[in-house]
Amino acid sequence: MLYFLVSYAFKGDLPSLKNRKFSLRGLFSTSALVADRTVDAAVGTLTVIIKLIFSILLVLLIAGLLFSLIFAYYVKSCLTPTVGISLEEYRLSESSTIWYKDSSGKWQVLETLSGKQNRVWVDLDQIPDYMSKAVIAIEDKRFYDHQGVDWFRTGTAFFKMFATMQDTYGGSTITQQLIKNLTGNDEVTVQRKLSEIFSAMELEKKYQKDEILEWYLNAVYFGEGCWGVQTAARTYFGKDVKDLTLAECAAIAGITNQPTKFDPFYNEENNKERQETILREMYEQGYIDHDTYLAACAEELVFAHSANTVYTQKIYSYYTETVINDAIADLMRERNIGKETAKQLIYGGGYQIYCCLDPEIQGYVDDYYSDLSHFSSRGSSQQLQSAIVILDPFNGDIVALAGGVGTKTQNFPLNRASDSTRPTGSAIKPLASYGPAVEIGLITPNTLVNDSPDIRLTGTDWYPHNYDSNGYMGIVTINTALVNSINTVAAQIVDKLTPQYCYDYLVNKLGFTSLVEGSDNSYAPMAVGQQTNGVTVREMAQAYSAFVNDGTFTYARTYSKITDKFGNTIIDNTSETIQAFSENTAHVMTYMMKGVVDYGTAGSASLPNMPVAGKTGTSGDSKDRWFVGCTPYYVAAIWTGYDTPEYINTSGNPCLNTFRTIMTKVHEGMAYKTFTYPFIGGDTYAFGDLRQAYADQEAAKAAAAAAAMFGFGVG
Repeated sequence: MLYFLVSYAFKGDLPSLKNRKFSLRGLFSTSALVADRTVDAAVGTLTVIIKLIFSILLVLLIAGLLFSLIFAYYVKSCLTPTVGISLEEYRLSESSTIWYKDSSGKWQVLETLSGKQNRVWVDLDQIPDYMSKAVIAIEDKRFYDHQGVDWFRTGTAFFKMFATMQDTYGGSTITQQLIKNLTGNDEVTVQRKLSEIFSAMELEKKYQKDEILEWYLNAVYFGEGCWGVQTAARTYFGKDVKDLTLAECAAIAGITNQPTKFDPFYNEENNKERQETILREMYEQGYIDHDTYLAACAEELVFAHSANTVYTQKIYSYYTETVINDAIADLMRERNIGKETAKQLIYGGGYQIYCCLDPEIQGYVDDYYSDLSHFSSRGSSQQLQSAIVILDPFNGDIVALAGGVGTKTQNFPLNRASDSTRPTGSAIKPLASYGPAVEIGLITPNTLVNDSPDIRLTGTDWYPHNYDSNGYMGIVTINTALVNSINTVAAQIVDKLTPQYCYDYLVNKLGFTSLVEGSDNSYAPMAVGQQTNGVTVREMAQAYSAFVNDGTFTYARTYSKITDKFGNTIIDNTSETIQAFSENTAHVMTYMMKGVVDYGTAGSASLPNMPVAGKTGTSGDSKDRWFVGCTPYYVAAIWTGYDTPEYINTSGNPCLNTFRTIMTKVHEGMAYKTFTYPFIGGDTYAFGDLRQAYADQEAAKAAAAAAAMFGFGVG
């Protein structure tokens, strides 16, 4: 096509030259003919050259037009979706924070939770001007002059990328780097570079420079899992970004170029060299004067730890992990979302979680549970384990807990306080049998019942034995039966109530969710605590809270509320309650359980500075030991045993010493209080009129005691 275009352009001139040649042939000599032929050759050569040049120009013109059309189509079809970038479309993953209230009533940071990106957003007015200027000086000195793209640096970067196929020049502007961080696209391709350029130009039309800078300072990676300047400041210098000096700002700003190389925890010398380069750039660009430059270079940098320190993973406490799990579960329920989605929100949603921890009480728990000498036993290769939950019975706040003994070395191991279920033994009796029976008027502390091996239950052939060395005690009061943890009496109470009634009481009024329908609504689980799987320590603590709080059961909680970063409430975790018992029933139960501690099976749990009411528990074959103790201030549930159940070869119940040691410290300096004394009422004989038999038995006991005292027999 080009040949015909060229031929057409010259077709008017070429014939005239030929005619002119033939007209000269008859006028000149042979030499003239030679000269004419030379002219012909020259003209022909010139014609070819002109054709070639014109063809090349025409090809270039057409190629340029085609390239422009193709590039326009490419931009429209491939780049337009990212050119229209908006900051509102991107939510930076922002770390959530768990707060606790200290002794002065001020909220303090307990833990910062980080998902894939450990970030805490901070507004530009809270970022030192030195930090902004340091980043601009080293990353993009013409930031306030260009429109999103520094064409000189971009041209150099393109040349190097095409020459080496590596994107290592760092020629992108702050705006382009922000886009790369937001999109997560860092491919070394022409498409990505072009998309980044057009997106940067578009972004700068929509946003002010300071808005872009604020997003950049919160989006960029600073090594050590730190995203954004606030997390970097806390990680490297242990302070908020607003408190950083010029020297510290420059040290942090230098990390972004090559985080591994300039990370001061790995190489302080590299970081110092980079810091001084930035300070020099700031001076040469007029951001600081010479004296300020020298002073910043001379300032000693004190990092959170040295380059020689072994960097280890942050290990959460059992309490922190319980807060996290509770928050995830509640968010799943509130938002009707899956676990993974809820987890992402808790870790990366910038939430503020206000927990119920009492740091002083938790300190007592940690001191005791970290010492393995408190948890020794004989004849087993396993480490004796234990768990404790201490809560405020009036609002359900879990103020302290431990999910295992010794030093915690990993995140989210088995939490024996909230995740592990174990049979309760007799610790279930106040909840499943005695409490409900008092509530409906079936028994009082003075009700008489026959502790005998000859009793037959109405609903089953099953009947328990007593573990007491004295065997069977004959006719006793309900109070005596509970104080001595007599199994036969608990079985008779359950028989009168029915196992289903006891089971429903635990589930519907006392918050148990670990019990198994179809197997635990039976005699042995309800009477003597031989449940299918058992229950959690947390469930036991919250159930016993009803006895201290005038019969009001309160669901245990580890946090009170969750808000977003703007202070809007996400979850209001106000205490939920159930009126499980009447006030007098609760008082009757604390009265009887106080006897368990004062002169019964839990004598070792008594405190020197506060009254205690509670109940011990031992599962079958002594594989689990329990004690749940109440004071007028707190409830503490404690379990001890092996992860793989086996006989616990210890003297006494180790839970009692645990309770006494920790709770004595907890109550130091607290005002002495007593439990409310109940209205007990007269004798009842729901199990038959045993008054005369009881009187005869007591008379016989008195006579035997007198005979023993004075040395004569009884006839």
